[in-house]
Amino acid sequence: MRIEALADDQSAAKAAARIIAAEARVAVAERGRFIMAVSGGRTPWIMLRMLAAEEAPWESLHVVQVDERIAPAGHADRNLAHLEESLLEHAPLRPAQIHAMPVESSDLEAAVKQYAATLCDIAGSPPSLDLIHLGLGPDGHTASLVPGDPVLSVTDTDVALTGVYQGRRRMTLTYPAINRARRILWLVTGGEKAGMLARLHKGDHSIPAGRICQDYAVIVADRAAAGIAP
Repeated sequence: MRIEALADDQSAAKAAARIIAAEARVAVAERGRFIMAVSGGRTPWIMLRMLAAEEAPWESLHVVQVDERIAPAGHADRNLAHLEESLLEHAPLRPAQIHAMPVESSDLEAAVKQYAATLCDIAGSPPSLDLIHLGLGPDGHTASLVPGDPVLSVTDTDVALTGVYQGRRRMTLTYPAINRARRILWLVTGGEKAGMLARLHKGDHSIPAGRICQDYAVIVADRAAAGIAP
């Protein structure tokens, strides 16, 4: 799995944006559309704002969520609020092209099935997403696949609910959905991630992130996360 180490988080976000735009152009030329899944985090929001400035086939692009906190609409904990601000306000993307996880539902089990059906509607059955963007936590988690959570063992559905993690339950894509993607794009920044990034790169299955398929994956990191001295 290739690692691109850039000077800082801004440079890493820019490089990741360029990869997404290039993948989108190829996907639309070959298959007529591009479907990407986006994770949350500060650097990804920078990445998406930079993506808005790239040449991309926006009219054929669809965005789904990798994971989302169970929180009310508009709450600061929600990834969706940042996702919409980063793309809808800066790129020629219509609201209907962003497919939000229905975490406001009063029936979350039904909501999980609903989002799995949404993925099938836009990406085939079983859904094969063109690109999934992932981050890496200092504890080795990615998406909302966190250490010790029963969601790590879910293999019969593409979307599932987690237990409480950092104060919130989550809805998340599962390993089958993620590992079916045509491209995995890791964006990892910050020196606190260096140890886990080394373990991810080695394919350490003892951490949740290490169980993501590496065959079609690329890591974009800043020098701190890559363990390179300034």
